[in-house]
Amino acid sequence: MLPETRTEAPMDAPLDAATPVVSAFYDRFPYPGDPLQDGPPPGYNWRWCVDCVVAAVEGVLPPRPRRWRILDAGCGTGVSTDYLCHLNPGADVLAVDISAGALAVARERTSRSGAAGRVAALRIEQRSLLDLAGEGPFDYINSVGVLHHLDRPEAGLLALAPLLRPGGLMHLFLYADGGRWEIHRTQRALALLEVGTGAAGLRLGRELFTTLPETNRLRRHHEQRWALDTAADANFADMYLHPQETSYDLEGLFRFIDQPGLRFAGFSNPEVWDPARLLQGELLERALALPLRQQWALVEALDPDISHFEFFLQRQDEDGEAPSPASGWSDAELLAAAGERNRCLWGWPSTSLLGPDLRPLCIAAEDLALIQALEAAPAGTPIGALPLELGAAERVAAIRRLLAERVLLAVRAS
Repeated sequence: MLPETRTEAPMDAPLDAATPVVSAFYDRFPYPGDPLQDGPPPGYNWRWCVDCVVAAVEGVLPPRPRRWRILDAGCGTGVSTDYLCHLNPGADVLAVDISAGALAVARERTSRSGAAGRVAALRIEQRSLLDLAGEGPFDYINSVGVLHHLDRPEAGLLALAPLLRPGGLMHLFLYADGGRWEIHRTQRALALLEVGTGAAGLRLGRELFTTLPETNRLRRHHEQRWALDTAADANFADMYLHPQETSYDLEGLFRFIDQPGLRFAGFSNPEVWDPARLLQGELLERALALPLRQQWALVEALDPDISHFEFFLQRQDEDGEAPSPASGWSDAELLAAAGERNRCLWGWPSTSLLGPDLRPLCIAAEDLALIQALEAAPAGTPIGALPLELGAAERVAAIRRLLAERVLLAVRAS
């Protein structure tokens, strides 16, 4: 029996003050403006692979079978939905959005890519994320670039949190004040000029960047940083013409997510928040001696180009606790664990790869051999029992390297 793609009638009543104007905006400019194509989406994004996310947050995967229940809350034109289906085979996926125009593109995108054939069930429905009572519980909620377009973003977070199962994870993406300084000023200028949020606004917005002097900071910033990202009209409109958005600084972000039953489970781009990206020597030593939250505040202060926050939240269990990340594995535990190859690798099998973050990654020949032996063995085989010409110490060293490089995902022993 083939998985079903189901649609629903439009919403009877919006639950957020911004819904009608935002829905109409995305009907005019279905976002994101990624082109449609036949076949699976290009590449990968590990943040849309639930196995990778669970391994990143908890350090370990549960044993199979893992039939994840996934909510794409604010799916737009279905780019994220497409990846969620292809990167999570066998999952149950519900994708919702308020824009009929965006959803029409999402349905065509997932139809042409064969997304429904990759999952157990796919529903694409015109619904507000504020009106999903009775759905769930979900193992994973993806809501990227959505809550900051609500009139009351906190209401969106409070509506999504109860839909997570205890221990379930949510991936959010919210605008950051610092890196949107130029964008905010351009938005205000276009609003003062009353260009509107339609075709005229798009034309005049693009004209603004060719009219301003070449030395103008707003023009230079757009041309150097955002011109490629906003080549598609929908993307330009989303950045400069959007009728409703909120952005945060780091302190405001943590106030926003400080909600009962939720815990911050880490940035999904942790390398951005590493002071070693910006400092060295004594300054770096001083930075690394700070508590984590202060390290992040330091990075925010030093890097005015950070334009968004992307991060995971985890729902605590009934006792008010969240699963503790696995850490400090003993050698014996590593050898007894099973494992799986990370699906978010480019160029496999090879010692020269693109890793989960699409950066070049070189692994040792013996590490490649270990993963290939793992893939050839029956599911659940302990890594220590793989037929390899590696002693226990060498095998443990290889396991630790592969876990650190995120080529190997460890699986709890059954």
